[in-house]
Amino acid sequence: MLFFRKKWRCVPIGKLDHQLNEEIQDKEVRLINADGSMVGIVSSAEALRLAEEQELDLVKISPVAVPPVCKIMDYGKFRFDQLKKEKEAKKNQRVVEIKEIRMSPSIDTNDLNTKMRSAMKFLADGNRVKVTVRFRGREMAHTDIGEQLLLRFADGCSENANLDKKPKLDGRHMSIFLSSKAAK
Repeated sequence: MLFFRKKWRCVPIGKLDHQLNEEIQDKEVRLINADGSMVGIVSSAEALRLAEEQELDLVKISPVAVPPVCKIMDYGKFRFDQLKKEKEAKKNQRVVEIKEIRMSPSIDTNDLNTKMRSAMKFLADGNRVKVTVRFRGREMAHTDIGEQLLLRFADGCSENANLDKKPKLDGRHMSIFLSSKAAK
């Protein structure tokens, strides 16, 4: 008969680059008790013994300090609290998108007003707006018209938006960036 032996390993699921219990190989550590009080500088074996007496984990908090700082704590609870904080922070953050509006230098007044209204809607949602004027053919000789158009667009949106950058010509496109005043 043949028997196969499997080695069962405990693999931690999520780790914040902390060394735990037997992983700490330093001779001496500065130990902080579970209640937050400073114990002092002790050998790592003594610190591990104290942690085991309290049925808690020895966690290396600051590895770059001399000697390294270790704390006695319930690592599972600590990790759970960290993941909960990260999840809460991720839930509250908002990704700001950049919406683009394209025009030509020969745009009519009503079309320009329509584009301004859509830009105001984007800005009200908290997004940034990139307004671009595309020059085709001979229009490249009159980039000043596009610059005036972009400045007029920025003035029309000035009650809700800040002009981040002055009009900039990049190849056949001239663009500006607008950001919401409420976001700042």
